Amino acid sequence: MAEKPSEEPRPESAAPPDDAWEQFLRDSEAGVPASAPKEPSARARMVTERLRALDEAQAAAAGRKGRRFGRSRPVAPARPEGWRKGPAWREMDGRASRRRTVWSVVGVLTAAALAVVAVNPSAALSWLPGGLGGGGADASGASASGVDASGVEASPLAPETARPTGAPGEAEGIPTRERPFTGSPAARWEAGADAIRLPRAKAVNGVPAARIEEALRGTKEFLAAANLDPAVLKGGEPVKALALVDPLEADYLADLRAAVRRPTEDNDPVSAFTRFDPEKVDLVGDVRVRGRMTVAPDTAAEGRALITADYTFVYGVARAGGDETTRVIVRRVLQVDAADPSRYQGTEGRLWIRDLASEIGNDDCREGDGLINPSFFSDLLSASPQAGETRDPYDRSTGVSREDECGVVSRT
Repeated sequence: MAEKPSEEPRPESAAPPDDAWEQFLRDSEAGVPASAPKEPSARARMVTERLRALDEAQAAAAGRKGRRFGRSRPVAPARPEGWRKGPAWREMDGRASRRRTVWSVVGVLTAAALAVVAVNPSAALSWLPGGLGGGGADASGASASGVDASGVEASPLAPETARPTGAPGEAEGIPTRERPFTGSPAARWEAGADAIRLPRAKAVNGVPAARIEEALRGTKEFLAAANLDPAVLKGGEPVKALALVDPLEADYLADLRAAVRRPTEDNDPVSAFTRFDPEKVDLVGDVRVRGRMTVAPDTAAEGRALITADYTFVYGVARAGGDETTRVIVRRVLQVDAADPSRYQGTEGRLWIRDLASEIGNDDCREGDGLINPSFFSDLLSASPQAGETRDPYDRSTGVSREDECGVVSRT
């Protein structure tokens, strides 16, 4: 039996115990140099606390609410005694993890909104509740709403077969309930689970083609259940997605379930599942999807392969009962292990998730409520500029961010 990897302790911040402080004072009287640290006075502690509270209040006023840009939370995979036929196929893989990177729209889009108001007030007003949206044409002649100047539906883009070399071009137009993807590159993306195409299954690194095909189908099912299921999108429990995770990943599965049932700042389910509050927003239109799935040999050992699914999901959302419309862009990079069943043991029909990294564009950066909270145009007019890295959420030419802070998107 291979030795388990040591658990990495989490760094914690805590005040020294009283006995340690008393020992320090005794050492000081015995001749410790004057440069030694001194216990802060009560006034100093009070001032520090006031400054901290002020910082938090200012962050909340800016829409950040003291929250994050991303979240990385590794979870140790389960390796119960006697569960395998051969070497533990997770021995050299590190720990399964879920990472969430989030961008709000406050900041860059605030400036853009004010510019629109100055240059074209009528267009800006059409973004507000009760307004009428317009549509523009991109360089190809197809409008951002997915129809050309003659009203003919524009053909969708060809499927993505490799990483793009850059971000998609800008598109003109304003989203409405009827055309939520106007002004978005997603106007020409395919919709729904049909956009998640599987590569041809073949034997890889000693893993039979049948096992590869089973893992590919399961990966697609998980992505669809986690990001396209209407019940889940409306805040429901992702029952189908959870049922696909191998129960041998007991700790990871327990962590996912706990996140859904009791969301916390450190364990928020939107790092794995797309969920909105139906009392605040209405989902409008279909869900646009673009990405690719690949299979590669696991170089750590014979008889193992790694499936990587990199997909971006774009959701049209409107204020509940209102007309104001915007979009949320969620990118998921899911890695699934596939292993030769004659060498390694796993649960039939279940997935062994190695890693799940996410980026969420247009979330207000609150964390711990288990839901994505988009901002609308009218919110931006009164919001304070927000600091942080600026990213284009439609840019699939680079990998997902692993930073742990809140930033801004350049567009929705």
